[in-house]
Amino acid sequence: MSDAVLDVRGLRTRFGPEKGGLVAVDGVSFMLRRGRTTALVGESGSGKSATAQSIMGLIDPPGRVTGGQVLYRGQDLLTLDEAAMREIRGARIGMVFQDPLTSLNPALSIGSQIAETITAHEDVSHAEAQRRAVQLLEHVGVADAARRAADYPHHFSGGMRQRALIAAAIACRPEIIIADEPTTALDVTVQAKILRLLHDLQQEMGASLLLITHDLGVVAAMADEVAVMYAGRVVEQADVDTLFHRPGHPYTRALLSCVMDIGDGRDTPLNPIAGAPPDLRTPPPGCRFAPRCPMAEAACLSWQPQDIAVSATHTVACRRVAEVLQDG
Repeated sequence: MSDAVLDVRGLRTRFGPEKGGLVAVDGVSFMLRRGRTTALVGESGSGKSATAQSIMGLIDPPGRVTGGQVLYRGQDLLTLDEAAMREIRGARIGMVFQDPLTSLNPALSIGSQIAETITAHEDVSHAEAQRRAVQLLEHVGVADAARRAADYPHHFSGGMRQRALIAAAIACRPEIIIADEPTTALDVTVQAKILRLLHDLQQEMGASLLLITHDLGVVAAMADEVAVMYAGRVVEQADVDTLFHRPGHPYTRALLSCVMDIGDGRDTPLNPIAGAPPDLRTPPPGCRFAPRCPMAEAACLSWQPQDIAVSATHTVACRRVAEVLQDG
């Protein structure tokens, strides 16, 4: 697509040795379009966060990216050394991490950490960077920002720490924001405020947002396109309306059936997914969802999943996709 700002192709990330290790990201491909939001959704352990960390060059040994491409403005980020990636991180791609308390340095004030991001990428004085840090804190809704900039992370509530992380992520007005489970540790009312803040900032900056979440309610509210991950692989991609109203993979359908619709006026029981995700040290040889899939046949246990195009914007890695859609 001509408007793709990030093009991930066949990304593969391994943790541990060749024998006894596991492939946490196994051939993941998706596009992030300019000014749009793509959600990566799936159960815990599906590889969502590892995908984001791989894109950002943040996989620590013994983990390593072993294949694929991450194309940003035509340049493969996987070929860059650490110095070149530091130029990209923060300036071109900002990241909001899952746990702000562990992501922020406890020994530095909030304002100095935001200012450090600015001075790392722009030729400005320390005083100017501090002034902009206060402005950024004000912009993300931190009251009395000039005073709070001198506070340390433990002085901030969970929601305020997340706002500070967002301020640091947007400090250089990046073209892409990656938000990895940005509301996991927050209560429901604070979650809604943080998501609204992310949406408003994205619209204001014209940025593209890669949103990593397990919450389908967040996906419905925020996303334009969705990639569903299971056991390290993308099993379905579609625009958000298609995914919710015409899912083509049994796993996607199973995820949706786990969500309570409090507005349907019915006492509809939830349908949990039977079984557990596979151990990625010894994944099944065929479709990884087959052992849990109510539609699986013997052939699914050996069929190597490949994307089947349902439409120009909808792909499903399931050999029985036509029957899934017909069963609707």
